[in-house]
Amino acid sequence: MNQTGKFDNVAACDRFFQARINEDFYLTFDDVILRPGYSEVLPHQANLESRFSRNIRLLMPVVSSPMDTVTGSRMAIAMAMNGGLGIIHRGFDPETQASHVSKVKHRLNAFITDPICVKPEEKVADVLRMLAAKDYGFTSLPVVNSSGITVAVVTGDDFRFCVDKEKDLISDIMSSKLISGTPGMKITDVYKVLRRYRKKILPILNPDGTLNGIYTLSDVERIVADNTENLNLDSKGTLFVGAAVGVNPEERERAHLLALKGVNVFVVDTAHGHSKGVIEMVKYLKHEYPEIDVVAGNISQAQAAKDLLKAGADGLRIGQGPGSICTTRVVSGFGAAQLSAIYECSYAVRSSGIPICADGGIRYSGDITKAIAAGADNVMLGSLLAATLESPGEVRTENGVSVKDYRGMGSLEAMDENKSSAERYGQSPENKGKFVPEGVVGTVQYKGTVFDVLFQLMGGLRSGMGYGGAKDIPTLKKIAEFALISPAGGNESHPHDLQSIKDAPNYHGR
Repeated sequence: MNQTGKFDNVAACDRFFQARINEDFYLTFDDVILRPGYSEVLPHQANLESRFSRNIRLLMPVVSSPMDTVTGSRMAIAMAMNGGLGIIHRGFDPETQASHVSKVKHRLNAFITDPICVKPEEKVADVLRMLAAKDYGFTSLPVVNSSGITVAVVTGDDFRFCVDKEKDLISDIMSSKLISGTPGMKITDVYKVLRRYRKKILPILNPDGTLNGIYTLSDVERIVADNTENLNLDSKGTLFVGAAVGVNPEERERAHLLALKGVNVFVVDTAHGHSKGVIEMVKYLKHEYPEIDVVAGNISQAQAAKDLLKAGADGLRIGQGPGSICTTRVVSGFGAAQLSAIYECSYAVRSSGIPICADGGIRYSGDITKAIAAGADNVMLGSLLAATLESPGEVRTENGVSVKDYRGMGSLEAMDENKSSAERYGQSPENKGKFVPEGVVGTVQYKGTVFDVLFQLMGGLRSGMGYGGAKDIPTLKKIAEFALISPAGGNESHPHDLQSIKDAPNYHGR
């Protein structure tokens, strides 16, 4: 960006968008089309891996929105099980939101960070009595000496074949050879070690020999059976999960509770992310919880992206007004067309390498392709996921069609029910019944499970990458060439000149 506030021209995608932004002309998904290119990439060969923030990976570039009709623990589990990420909404009170995070983190229970340990000098009988009194359903335990060093593992077989349980010590029956792993091991590698050495637990040791945690064979087997290629797991073998926080002082306690439950990423969740409160909250979270990533938003301008990056944000959330249930632009007069907002913000922080989340306006899988080509690293979905089995609420019938309720967090109903919704839009929670809403309430046609919807969306993205010749997401962003499309061209893109149209699983009409 030069001294006049306009962009300097570069090439391809940059040249296309900068020309429009220099003219203060903003574009969204239906305004453009991507040019096909020479390709040696088949759709099934496309690599969809990406990131939500500096340290939060995605096996597919999709994140569920922190809305009370979209993401609770059930949605977050489904998203991570399919390679994506769920952000638990903050319409819950802090304790309930933290419990939803806990449910996600305990869905697999693969890695136990605080296992029951025994000492070499303990009597076998005393350990067995302790296990019986606590009613534990396991007998394989790490053995840790007085210096905190893990020296062995004692198993059920060791206990079973002990001759004199009242006399013998743990050191008398424990195995002399310790099989262990290192922090950060892939779950598939853990499984191979457990199988190779026929062990029921695998201690994970820090470089100094202290215990980092353990994997158990039963839990690892269950994960492997769930197809680990699609599971989005952190270094502890638990599902990735994020949670939304606000900017008011009491939100610090919310963040504390979420951190205690092992949340992987905070999402500072406001309608206007380029504000003092958001910047201060980002700084606070990064200072207090440096090991937890922070994604901030929502924004739509280059300077906002730069200021949040300077504050310490690990990722940015782009979108002010594009959502299907959002009325911010027509109520306030402010906002930005989504595709140009994605490009402008991503361009502003491109050299930093921090990921960009495109939040809102996605209606078809082709829109995901366009969002990524314009600079996004992932997309956040609301309405498309609200229509699934795993979203909060029940499926019901309306005029013969199966639907689910979907509402904006800026709707009058949401703000009346949730203190956090009013705060998200800068309004006082005490003004019940007298809010100025920036969202509406509606219904979406039921589309089946999260897997069903993601299968079609990612299939469309893979198809787009095949047409463009992009083997992965960084390549798609590098080689993308956009063109403007006329309204007539847009109409031509959709089914037309038919007496009737039967819905396809990835197309439900305009």
